[in-house]
Amino acid sequence: MAKARSRDPDLILAMPYPPRGMSRTEAARHIGVSASYFDQMVKDGRMPAPKRFGSRVVWDRFRLDAAFDDINDRDGAEGDGKGWEDWT
Repeated sequence: MAKARSRDPDLILAMPYPPRGMSRTEAARHIGVSASYFDQMVKDGRMPAPKRFGSRVVWDRFRLDAAFDDINDRDGAEGDGKGWEDWT
């Protein structure tokens, strides 16, 4: 049986709205990190685990957004508001 191909990440940019379920690559791109760093974030709990639909592994966009919103609060990385230097 042929392996299912994930959507082209560039195609998502052309969609009128992002899909609710995202592949690993799409989920990583959604939060702005590489796929390998996204894997680390899932493993350490900063990002949610995926849902399974048969052989398909899918991340819920709403859960990704909620986890992303919580990261600074959890990690204490808000910065003091002086500017870009806070983050470098």
